[in-house]
Amino acid sequence: MNDLVTVLKLLPHGAEFRFIDRLTKLNPGQSGEGEYTVRGDEPFLRGHFPGEPIFPGVLLVEAAAQLAGVVAQSDPNIPPLKNLKLTALRNVKIIGTARPGETILLEAKVAGRLGNLVQAQATARIAGEIVLTAELTLSGS
Repeated sequence: MNDLVTVLKLLPHGAEFRFIDRLTKLNPGQSGEGEYTVRGDEPFLRGHFPGEPIFPGVLLVEAAAQLAGVVAQSDPNIPPLKNLKLTALRNVKIIGTARPGETILLEAKVAGRLGNLVQAQATARIAGEIVLTAELTLSGS
């Protein structure tokens, strides 16, 4: 289940709102790494910010949550949750951003599960520098 197309189908997002281009590592149900390259033609960059586009911090969080969802949904011992969504954030620190042409390296680790809740820890890096750290809660049905 390391195929990106297959694991992305386990998330509710449409192709227009996916922030993982490549899945570089996957330890199913436990941890994973992925990448998203900011192309520069994303529609939201026109307004964030005109003349000096930067990838929105909230989308860094979304990208990390998507990777955490991929990791959680790939657990071979637990059936995928339906409608898995980001439902809580803790200790989020956005300490940098990405610009067009830069690749965001995402890492996510499932820290725990309880019923339909998944706790995860995530980071994002640009050129080796941490730009995001977060504790995420995902939930499904």
